[in-house]
Amino acid sequence: MVGSGALGCEFLKNVALMGVSCGDGGKLTITDDDVIEKSNLSRQFLFRDWNIGQAKSTVAATAASFINRRLNIEALQNRASPESESVFDDTFWENLSVVINALDNVSARLYIDQRCLYFQRALLESGTLGAKCNTQMVIPHLTENYGASRDPPEKQAPMCTLHSFPHNIHHCLTWARSEFEGLLEKTPTEVNVYLKKPSEYISAMKQAGDAQARDTLERVLECLDSDKCDTFQDCITWARLKFEDYFANRVKQLTYTFPEDAATNNGARFWSAPKRFPRPLEFSNQDLSHINFVMAGAILRAEAFGIPIPNWAKSSEKFAEAVDKVMVPDFLPKNNVRIVTDEAATSLATASMDDADVINELVMKLEACREKLAPGYKMNPIQFEKDDDTNYHMELVTGLANMRARNYSIPEVDKLKAKLIAGKIIPAIATSTAMATGLVCLELYKVIDGSHKIEDYRNTFANLALPLFSMAEPVPTKVIKYQDMSWSVWDRWILKGSPTLRELLQWLKNKGLNAYSISFGSCLLFNSMFPKHKERMDKKMVDLVKDVAKFELPPYRSHFDVVIACEDDEDNDVDIPQVSVYYE
Repeated sequence: MVGSGALGCEFLKNVALMGVSCGDGGKLTITDDDVIEKSNLSRQFLFRDWNIGQAKSTVAATAASFINRRLNIEALQNRASPESESVFDDTFWENLSVVINALDNVSARLYIDQRCLYFQRALLESGTLGAKCNTQMVIPHLTENYGASRDPPEKQAPMCTLHSFPHNIHHCLTWARSEFEGLLEKTPTEVNVYLKKPSEYISAMKQAGDAQARDTLERVLECLDSDKCDTFQDCITWARLKFEDYFANRVKQLTYTFPEDAATNNGARFWSAPKRFPRPLEFSNQDLSHINFVMAGAILRAEAFGIPIPNWAKSSEKFAEAVDKVMVPDFLPKNNVRIVTDEAATSLATASMDDADVINELVMKLEACREKLAPGYKMNPIQFEKDDDTNYHMELVTGLANMRARNYSIPEVDKLKAKLIAGKIIPAIATSTAMATGLVCLELYKVIDGSHKIEDYRNTFANLALPLFSMAEPVPTKVIKYQDMSWSVWDRWILKGSPTLRELLQWLKNKGLNAYSISFGSCLLFNSMFPKHKERMDKKMVDLVKDVAKFELPPYRSHFDVVIACEDDEDNDVDIPQVSVYYE
């Protein structure tokens, strides 16, 4: 079982009550690298408040053992990913009967799907989204795999709408979250990458030589030069000037470039719905929302630069006095400023003929800044965390969104509503979780029995809010037929005995296939067009992988996989399964 969150807790309760893995030869392995947070307690029923901070899998396994003392369960804290294949090795996968996914992200689902496909293990997949839930049965040699069909991507607001023309609070919060990550996570990370390996970093930027590389270097230079903070007062100055830049200067520039009576090329009003004409904000230390924004910005900036935060910094009155000391320069709008209005644009960075020259100039300035830094200097990137009420992350995101909303006369939101939208939280409903896991466990009986046909299994989609309940047979896997053989995506051809290249080619020849290309990863081990490759004929395949591909085979593996391009005797290409070559 992969995951022990909302779905995982329900699954564990169900399998414990069903008596799964309670016999002498039975064993349930559950893994999850996450720890219990306060927000989990409302829907993950095996956890209690005294478990906060403990490993989810361990606590859930202990709770399930109390439900059924005979349950043979092992809890691991490993993320199921390529990095943990030394733990979840070939022997582990080959000893499994069935895999139950209790995951909350597509990338992890796709990885587990590929492993189940590779080792030909049944996968019981499910997911919930508010009142909606779905289940999918992935049965070896019968059904298509999880990754065979994908949902269409979510529709996102155009970049120009988010940056210049928002017309609802979702746009403001999406922009706020993006700015938070850019200022406090991505740019400090770029700074650290540059400082760790400056020559390699600069070489990569020069090689890219595009508008994005120029934009990245400008942000890194700002962080180490004009926006570098050495004291907490510097952080206050930075946050106060950010307020002026975001909510006054940018709006003044936008309305200067596109006045209220501006028209498009075809004569229509530029500021027509859904666009809203913005108004600049004037900072006031009497407005608590202004002070709270600058306070959150200054505290997080200090954290990023490793600057101690004084005790008075969290007092609104004393903080307002410190903000009054900041000198704010007057703003003069510029002519010929390009503001992106194209909804199809994917980047705000505009390419220029002299990007390479600008990059060279930025590099020279960066090198000069680096020489002034103390040895071992580095920043502290801040990763957005919505669930900690003391870290000022949501204060800054809410402040950014609400000040922007105020610019555009959009209704503002409180911190809780902002957390739901910015954190992309869809309230979990315990009944949809219970329904999904119950339906999967009914299918689990069929998988364990092992004698069922595809028409016996059911995939389900349900929406409790409508209500809608839709059940259907799984989609059968596509079968490829060649001569008297047939195979599907589930098949993997296995060749044992540590063969030579010649033996591998002859093995395929015996199947009526002529191999003209063999590759391992991105490395070409054999191609019939290259005469020198014929010198490799009597070399063992394992030696070719080590010597040609320069790949060090891990000790927990006894085989490697090659991709082979084949054709029949009439020179027609034939798609064959992946071939696993065993060398031990």
